[in-house]
Amino acid sequence: MTSVNILPFLAVCLSCIVLSEGMTIKRVGELRCQCVKTEHTHIPLRQILNFEIIPKGPHCKNLEVIATVKTGKETSQEICLDPTTSWVKKIIDRVLNSSKTSKSPTSTK
Repeated sequence: MTSVNILPFLAVCLSCIVLSEGMTIKRVGELRCQCVKTEHTHIPLRQILNFEIIPKGPHCKNLEVIATVKTGKETSQEICLDPTTSWVKKIIDRVLNSSKTSKSPTSTK
């Protein structure tokens, strides 16, 4: 191959690498809060597909609760929930309690 044929190939490869790296770095590498605005109104549990709790830390001074909510048959949306509302507190407690019981070893006598 000549250098003229290699340049477009290298440009495409470099673009793919940059784009794919940018996607992974966005969520994991950012040192700032994910939630700018939080939702206070109750969302039925049957609409919540996934629930993520991000503890306070050097990246953000707030506890963040992000729910993936079903918006249609095949669509969903991530929504930041207000962790101070009573219904979100109940969900957090339920998630934390279920993770404690699933991680604790079974006792045998």
